[in-house]
Amino acid sequence: MDPFVSLDATAQAELVRRREVTPLELVDAAIARIERHNPKLNAVVHTQFDTARLRAKNALPQGPFTGVPFLLKDLLTAQEGYPLTGGSRLSKDFVPDHDSELVKRHLRAGLVVLGKTNTPELGLLPTTESALLGPCRNPWNLERSPGGSSGGAAAAVASGMVPFAHASDGGGSIRIPASSCGLFGLKPTRGRNPTGPELMDPYHWLVAEHAVTRSVRDSAALLDATEGPDVGAPYIAPPKARPYAMEVGAPPGRLRIGLTLRNPVGAPVHPECLTAVAATARLLEGLGHSVLEGSLEAPGDESIGQHFMMLWAAGVVHGVDRLAQRTGGAPSPDVLEPFTRALYAFGQGQGLSAYLLAQAELQRYSRVIARRFEDVDVWLLPTVTEPPTPLGTFAPPPDEPLAPLFRAAAFTPYCPLANITGNPAMSVPLHWSPEGLPVGVQFIARFGDEATLFRLAAQLEAAHPWTHRRPAVFG
Repeated sequence: MDPFVSLDATAQAELVRRREVTPLELVDAAIARIERHNPKLNAVVHTQFDTARLRAKNALPQGPFTGVPFLLKDLLTAQEGYPLTGGSRLSKDFVPDHDSELVKRHLRAGLVVLGKTNTPELGLLPTTESALLGPCRNPWNLERSPGGSSGGAAAAVASGMVPFAHASDGGGSIRIPASSCGLFGLKPTRGRNPTGPELMDPYHWLVAEHAVTRSVRDSAALLDATEGPDVGAPYIAPPKARPYAMEVGAPPGRLRIGLTLRNPVGAPVHPECLTAVAATARLLEGLGHSVLEGSLEAPGDESIGQHFMMLWAAGVVHGVDRLAQRTGGAPSPDVLEPFTRALYAFGQGQGLSAYLLAQAELQRYSRVIARRFEDVDVWLLPTVTEPPTPLGTFAPPPDEPLAPLFRAAAFTPYCPLANITGNPAMSVPLHWSPEGLPVGVQFIARFGDEATLFRLAAQLEAAHPWTHRRPAVFG
């Protein structure tokens, strides 16, 4: 019986602090879990077990998570000497020569990196099924997707391989897999976590990095360890009032919570997702909060999705060209997947005026949404419109390479709003379908107000616990 698999990262770190267990024991147990479950899930795609054991044997930094096993997503975040493929054949041999600032902070926190997790090509889809890395499977149902683009991270955490894992979110890529795998997933405020030294403008500031976790306190303590601008950061999030760890368990007060089900693409919402929101609203009211139906509609928001995709496609062009320059490759049809290639071509076909117009319209929209928080503290809405989807759902037909774009928009119309505005948002695992599939609900707070989200999430975790639930693949 593995004595650590049910412990969150905070509890594992406490064992090390009390010298009841060594970092090497934690690392060896996590490696055993990865070796046991990864053949079924394909969540971990690059391993560094020998390095991890060596790091665990030697003196580690004394941080909040000294000796705790950790995984990095195989996208964006560089680690010196280890592959960073982004799930693409174009960069399958790329190995960075430096650590990103975020990785440096992970290591200073005492974490021990065991490897990299699966991601779709360039993190573009809400599923994790790249041609290079292969499909990742959901530990709750092996025929279902764990979501994306942080699907490998979510599958690893949900199955117990590690207590938490690095993740990133440019259109829901932390929140979607958190919902699909029954985890807590917080996307921080724009500029909260560092993106340097070289990744200065990932997808035009749509992307934020943090983690997927089983417990709220792990997410809060990890953000305490990593947040804050790095040298040269062009954006800085509002400073926190106190450590986020202190918000966990602090009374949130009587919050005014707006509830909306309308989504900008008009996509139908699965009954289980509606049930999850309705049950959460009742739970919130029972906890003393005020829940009122409202609207996040803004003038011209029917075109916001088009402007979002304009910037996303421009980011794909920039990302692909940058990778081609780094690796000496070329974005040829035999290298890029059909969907990526089609999105790349679409981005190339847009003019500078259209790009600048998209930027301006999304900035205008962000100002409108900011006013929606004048009478509301937090907004409640679905995370996604369906329970975890079957693998293959987002595969493009041969004659429609952009079809996954429209399918993705229908699956996750609620998530990009927080990426556009930069507001913090979280998916909380409060519902399971009769088939045993997890369905998360989403909360969005004011810009810079992670504190309210952590206080509310901890209250919900205490009132309606989820960490005792176990998927079919666990332990």
